[in-house]
Amino acid sequence: MIRDYSAYKKVSQAFTAYWDDFQTITVMADISLDVQDAYTLTDGHIDLSIEVKETSKMGKKRLVSLHVDHEYSPGNNYFLVHSSGETSLVFTGKVVRTDLFDERYYYDGELGAILTENGTIFRVWAPTATEVIVNIYNEEFQKVKELPMLKQEQGVFEGLAPEDGEGTLYTYTVYVNGEIRETIDPYAKAATSNCKFGMVMNASNTNPDGWNPMEKPTFAKPSDAVIYELHVRDFSSQAKSGLKNRGKYKAFTEEPPPKDGLPSGINYIKWLGVTHVELLPIQDFGSVDEMKAPPGYNWGYDPIHYFVPEGSYSLNSHEPYTRIREVKEMIGKLHEKGLRVIMDVVYNHVYQLHASPLEKIVPGYYFRFDHGGKPSNGTGVGNDTASERRMMRKLIVDSVVYWAKEYGVDGFRFDLMGIHDKETMNEVRYALDCIDPSILIFGEGWHMNTILPDHRKAMSSNARETPRIGYFNDHFRDSVKGKLFDTGSTGFANGNFSVKEDVKKCIMGSVGDKFITASQSINYVECHDNHTLWDRLNRSHPSVREEVKQGMHRLATAITILCQGIPFIHAGQEFFRTKNGVEDSYKSPDKINRFDWQRMRAVQENVKYIRGLISIRKHFEAFKMTEGHDMNRINFIDSPGPILAYRINQHHTSEAIIVIHNGGYHSDVIDIGDGDKWVLVEGEHASVEPLRKTSEKVISIAPFSTIVLITSD
Repeated sequence: MIRDYSAYKKVSQAFTAYWDDFQTITVMADISLDVQDAYTLTDGHIDLSIEVKETSKMGKKRLVSLHVDHEYSPGNNYFLVHSSGETSLVFTGKVVRTDLFDERYYYDGELGAILTENGTIFRVWAPTATEVIVNIYNEEFQKVKELPMLKQEQGVFEGLAPEDGEGTLYTYTVYVNGEIRETIDPYAKAATSNCKFGMVMNASNTNPDGWNPMEKPTFAKPSDAVIYELHVRDFSSQAKSGLKNRGKYKAFTEEPPPKDGLPSGINYIKWLGVTHVELLPIQDFGSVDEMKAPPGYNWGYDPIHYFVPEGSYSLNSHEPYTRIREVKEMIGKLHEKGLRVIMDVVYNHVYQLHASPLEKIVPGYYFRFDHGGKPSNGTGVGNDTASERRMMRKLIVDSVVYWAKEYGVDGFRFDLMGIHDKETMNEVRYALDCIDPSILIFGEGWHMNTILPDHRKAMSSNARETPRIGYFNDHFRDSVKGKLFDTGSTGFANGNFSVKEDVKKCIMGSVGDKFITASQSINYVECHDNHTLWDRLNRSHPSVREEVKQGMHRLATAITILCQGIPFIHAGQEFFRTKNGVEDSYKSPDKINRFDWQRMRAVQENVKYIRGLISIRKHFEAFKMTEGHDMNRINFIDSPGPILAYRINQHHTSEAIIVIHNGGYHSDVIDIGDGDKWVLVEGEHASVEPLRKTSEKVISIAPFSTIVLITSD
């Protein structure tokens, strides 16, 4: 049982005090309090020498800076006593955010509940805590035991429970900053509903039959990827999906029969031809109550726990092993179908700062604070994590490594990656290279208004300093479809020819312009955020006929798939996905967010067209070049304003590929030279097998369409 500190933990009504570095205490006191030689510092046993270094006024308060001869020792209680008798605990303040704190208390070992032959070792990093205990609970969630933990080096607390092994439910109680806080272990690998209790896990007992996380589809280089972004629940929530386990991980293991001539379920994704399925967050998040049936809807960008899968997609969130086994089954089935799996990970913020296990255990450490002491809010959700601090960096690296090793994850998409620092992202890259160099890493490299200096941020303008890490190419997006935050603006694919030169740079993977290699460029015109492309076109072109908008949509998607770089497709983009005009559907109901299997089959000719484009990209190396010198093989053809045409010389052959895009409202012609040519893409058809042969020198192209030809010089 944690000792009673009530005699000392009183907080003065007249002042508060904080350790701001190892020898500085900052006091905020009533203006009426005497300052000079008025304070005494004690650790509860002896008085410590202090000196008033500076005082200043702040409204009706006075700031006092005290120099302490004795260095602050984390995990000890210090009390400041005023000559008036007012007494307050000296809270741990900015000292935890100093470089010296990181240097002295960084711990590089294993954390969490470690199952051994002799019981369970519980290990938690809590350098500022005075005491930590492990609470052991039974299956009825009643506390049955408290295990005191011993403080080790680098601020780690450790306890051995010889009688408590696999299946043990536990929490930590931490005494820190004058408060007693109970919390789940941030390194727990298994947990009950809503991650209230951690559970000691034997990972081998969560494995499906024949499970091998390293058995995965072969994959040569990043530019071979075609990414398909999908929400677990969306995939199967529609009744017409033909899937029984609607909204669940299990739906990915089902293989319903084909319908209307097209595959269903997971076989549809395989048939479409993409290489990677990117799943919106499946780490435990807080915006959906796992105990509620049916659970509410959310995209899941509200993380609570980084090592445990989300339970609302499980058939049984109460049983900790079930969700783990189901995620492994889902990934195993995707691998079996030749599909790699990318996780959308959210390390840039947490659901609620003060409810986070990280904040409960080491207050003020894992997050950024502005110069006024308020949480930095570059994420827009009230808190920014501090990846530059070594234990937050360790948590990020440990987590992705765990998902890669234990679950066989093949890639990580970092939400708001621009919040993170470059060093952390490069460490993530190195750690994953040690497991599997083909694992993809990319993210949103936006400039975020967080307190971290710009030169340290993992944003696209610093891409040259983060090799082999990809960035969403917003320049591509805005040039092709129009500026994101101006829904009335247009891009090349919907009639704006002024951006033609910008699109040319994007066609070459923005190499030299933005990135070191083309594989750093994640090319997209639609994702889960903001309007779908179809809904955007309905806003920017409200009076245009539907068939014209479909042409614009096809053209934008064709440019995405045929550009150098990595094409990124939002699930349903191939069938003009709509969310009924809802811009950000993060908590909209299933009827807005569901993957519309009926709509897919109703416009299956367009779906087959997108499938054909993907097959062409995969077949020809000319669409998957990477290095800057490779871009010399691309030669743009002189063409009228609405036409963008170019020739790519095939490597080591006399063949060339000619790509022509028409972003205008009228048919136009272009001179593509003499010789026989084989048409692969034209109108609403696309295929690796030629559609027809032509010897025409001047070719006509329909409005808002793409032509691809093969020619032999």
